[in-house]
Amino acid sequence: MSRRRKGRDVNGVLVIDKPQGVTSNGVLQQVKRLYGAAKAGHTGALDPLATGVLPLCFGEATKFSQSMLDSDKAYITTARLGVRTETGDSEGAVVEERPVPELTEATVEVVLDGFRGDIEQIPSMYSALKHQGRPLYEYAREGITVERPARPVTIHELTLLALRDGEMDLAVHCTKGTYVRSLVEDIGEALGCGAHVIALRRTLASGYTLADAHPVSELEALRERGESLDGLLLAPDSALTMFPELQLQGGALVSILNGQQVRMQGQPATGPVRLYGEQGFVGLAEALPEGDDTVLVPRRLVQDRSGR
Repeated sequence: MSRRRKGRDVNGVLVIDKPQGVTSNGVLQQVKRLYGAAKAGHTGALDPLATGVLPLCFGEATKFSQSMLDSDKAYITTARLGVRTETGDSEGAVVEERPVPELTEATVEVVLDGFRGDIEQIPSMYSALKHQGRPLYEYAREGITVERPARPVTIHELTLLALRDGEMDLAVHCTKGTYVRSLVEDIGEALGCGAHVIALRRTLASGYTLADAHPVSELEALRERGESLDGLLLAPDSALTMFPELQLQGGALVSILNGQQVRMQGQPATGPVRLYGEQGFVGLAEALPEGDDTVLVPRRLVQDRSGR
């Protein structure tokens, strides 16, 4: 006999403006309780130090969390120059202090240019990247250093926003898997003085920006007034706008809903495709070329066809 799930069915995406000093999972559990939701998850953790865009998925939207994880991210960060820490941010113990050379915007720009585009990055030992099933930060806390191979990432944009005495503000737009702490540490080494992150704010994730984000206090205020929180939810497909849209009908729609592949003619798209039927969003399929045709292979289908 299967257990009955606790909580109600909630479907959609809620973008939270994560506050500083709490974990992403802590925010998730708090919001899940406020909604009384049966199923929820986040789409990539932010460090407790970090603030900003944290998309939370509820119900049917959790099926697309991997696609959201794979999306680009953007941040604004403040780096303290001349000081290196264990963790690469202000939460770690200081391990080295060095004098900061005379820097100008021009000299910093020369260094930053070496970090734009395709680069390789060694993840921090204090990252959540797993080794033999355990996150690296657990090894680091035990004083164990694990060899980490460099990983390719792309820095689409790296902009110097401000340069002050011993500090600089940077805007970063990057691919998934980029560690801003490691980027700041590497830039500090290239400047000859070392550096660490003292502030980090995520401004973009899964296509959502700070304009889409709600502070948890807003949700709490709505609950106190007895108002519904459901109006803050975005449809599950709102995180998938980077993929082309395809409308289905008739037998093709029925076959997809039954989990069967569909052969299409004159369908130019390849890769992930958003599917829609008469009742709205159906799910994600992968379009594969086969001769002159395209085969649609269903990957993630929703049960609630209204998209919410």
